[in-house]
Amino acid sequence: MKVEIVEKKRNELLKREEVEFHVDHEKSGTPSRMEVKQKIASVLGVDEAKVFVKKLVTKTGSMTSVGLANVYDSADQAKLIEQKHIILRNSPKLEKKE
Repeated sequence: MKVEIVEKKRNELLKREEVEFHVDHEKSGTPSRMEVKQKIASVLGVDEAKVFVKKLVTKTGSMTSVGLANVYDSADQAKLIEQKHIILRNSPKLEKKE
């Protein structure tokens, strides 16, 4: 899996970087949000807790996904601004207890 940053804009008001990216995933399905989140964090050199993948869409018939992510200055700032469903989508899934 290869992540390429296409565009990066700074939003001073919300204290975040707004990142548009492409993911090439040859010979595999669409990667999970957590995999993409880890890869973006490593490419940008930031902590994973500050990265929130908002959108991840695979183009039909191709092995390329396009997405949007927000990288905040702090995880606390992200929890104040990001919507709850986005925070849930970007957190690891918990196993159900029986």
